[in-house]
This record gives sequence, structure tokens and C-alpha cells, in this order.
Amino acid sequence: MDIFKNITILSLEQATVLPYLSYRLAMDGCRVIRLEHPVFGDPNRLVGDPFLEGEERMNSYFMAINSGKEALTLNLGDPKGQEILTRLVSELKVDVFATNQLPKNYKKLGIDYDSLKALKEDIIWVGITGFGPESNEAAYDPILQARGGLMELTGEPGSTPQVTGIPLPDMGTSEHTYGLIMKALFVRAMTGKGSRINVSMFESTTSWLTVPVTMTRTFGKKISRRGNTHEFFAPVSVYPTRDGYVYIAVGNDKQFGVFSSLPEFSLLAREEYKKNAGRIADVRNLNQAISDVTRTMTTDSFVEKMNQIGVAASKISTIAEVMEDPLVSDKLLSARDERTGFELTLAPAPASTPFLEANHRRLSFPPRFGEHNEAILGKELGMSSGEIAELKAGGVI
Repeated sequence: MDIFKNITILSLEQATVLPYLSYRLAMDGCRVIRLEHPVFGDPNRLVGDPFLEGEERMNSYFMAINSGKEALTLNLGDPKGQEILTRLVSELKVDVFATNQLPKNYKKLGIDYDSLKALKEDIIWVGITGFGPESNEAAYDPILQARGGLMELTGEPGSTPQVTGIPLPDMGTSEHTYGLIMKALFVRAMTGKGSRINVSMFESTTSWLTVPVTMTRTFGKKISRRGNTHEFFAPVSVYPTRDGYVYIAVGNDKQFGVFSSLPEFSLLAREEYKKNAGRIADVRNLNQAISDVTRTMTTDSFVEKMNQIGVAASKISTIAEVMEDPLVSDKLLSARDERTGFELTLAPAPASTPFLEANHRRLSFPPRFGEHNEAILGKELGMSSGEIAELKAGGVI
């Protein structure tokens, strides 16, 4: 059931938002060709530690979200580069073209929707921008977190705003766009028509503000940083143990009744704590009383006790511990470099796919800079070695 094997993605990509999106599509079995400028390339190739001494543009940061792809260098500022682009779209029968270039560059690079639709009527065109197709304002994930309200909601109350531990505007936008592409592929399958998809990272970011927006505008509440606690539920927080920390999330009054019926927490079986509103009103004292008990227990014994009574709790796992979790360890992906035998471990997919299962969760190694130039231009577009050498000498590839 490898239904995506005949879907070709041509992606003029850099940084995180679009590379993660195309990586998601590669996990479905789509053919993904990443386009990069032959001089500047993707700056993320240079971030982190070098993969091998003397090998440039294959640094560790780049490795995380670029497996399963092919890499082609192409200078779209050169007319010859644009000629090659038209051949790629037409002769490779590209299904999806995606870019996170600034909109002002679309037309001059020959990547605007109208130009590519003229080459392939049913193409699905995707443009990811920071603030929409009418804006050329530069946008990086922390800027979007700052302007989009996420930093206002992250950190300790009364302290400095913080960025989230993962780049949610980047990866959230990727996920939103992934869904839009899947919808566009369905529309094309049903109607034969392609689509133009414009996605604003800022719009994607603010769409996560579901409760904060409603509470602020409709109910006049100020929503801001609360550290590890919850605005509307208690007890919900991090608590110390003898050997670490645990997170407890009591979701309703019934659960708290069971929780406070334990001998260790009998002091919490108070009339004013029976309802969530009463616990929220006295959350500081409530959390202190819980901490006084949890710090006398080991993390494992406390979590086991919570599991027995149906209260959600977990130790605070390190990334190394997460990878050893039985629900994660056999879902990790991998990629092997055929040149060196180097094994790369990758995060699990959001949900497994038939393609990943058929390939034992292995993807091809992240492509080296321009690694597939000769294979694509020579074997698929029929260019001679002399023509390819001439293009390289002229800075086109």
C-alpha cells in the first residue's frame, strides 16, 4: 500500500520549517528533492558539529530532519537555472513544489505559482512565509514565539519570558502545511485540479492560542506565565521527590478525592479543596503540602502509587531516558551512510507509515550538498557529463 511512492516533491528549502515538512513527506515514501543555491546552500548544514573531519555542510544539526531526501544545487537567479527548473517540473512530473523564500523572490526566481502552473496544470504549489504572502518580513522561530504570544505564556510568573523547548512555530507550521498538502492531494485526486497553498507561520503560531484568546477577549482574564502550574486545574505541577521530580496532573474533583484519600495526603481532605475552584484559590499552600509529602518518596514509588489510583503522573525524563521508554525505543528511526557505515538515530514519526514499516523504520542518509546533481541532471534529464561540467563551472549548479 505504498500510495505515495509516485508523488514527487520539489522543495526549495532551508532552515527548519520547510525541511521538517518535506521530511514528514519523505516518511510517507514520497520522493523529495531539496533544492539549494550552489554557493550559499542551506545555512543549517553548517550548524553543529561536523559529521566527518574535512567534510563540509554535513553538520549534526542538519542531520535531524533531512533523511530520506535527494539534494540538487541550482542557481535560480541564472536563466539557465530557471530553464533546468522548468525541465525538472515538467519531466519529473513534480506533484508538489514548495518554498520558504520571501515572496519578493518568487517571480524573479521563476518559482511563482502562475509560472509553475503553466508548466504543470495540476501542480500543488506551497509557499511558507513568516507573516503571509504580502509580507517580506524576515521571521525566525523565536521571533514568532515572541510576537505570537508563546513567550508570554512560557516561564515562571513574574520572571523573564522564555522560548519553548522545541521550535513550535517552525514545526507546528510544518504540521499544519502537511495537512493542507494532504487535502490538496485529495482534491486533485477527486477533481484533477491543483492548488495554491499559502501558509503564514505567524497565523499557524497564533492558532495554538485557543484558551488564551477566548479567555482574554471574551471573559476579560489576563493569561500569562504560570510556570509548571495550570491556570484552571489543581494540583497540576512539578513536585520534588527523594531522587528527582514528578509531574502530577489531577484533571477533576473525583480524581482529587481519590488522591486525598491516600493516607499520605490525608491533610488535603478538606472541605474547601473538594472543588477545583477552591484548590486553585489556595494553590500555593496546596502545592507546598504536596511537596512536603512527595519529597519523602522515591520517584518510582510515587508514580506507581498514582498509577494504581488512576491519577496521571510521570517522572521528568531526560531525552536519553525518553529514547529508552518502551513506547519509544522500537519506534526510533535510523539512517545509514553507505560511504562510511555511520549510523544515525532519528526521532520517531508522529505516527508510523506503511513506508516506514516496510523499510524497518530506515531512511536514506541525509544528502550531501548537491549529491544528486549528476543522477538527476544526467540520468533523468539526459544531460551529458560535459554539459553538467559546464553548468558547474558557470555556477549554475
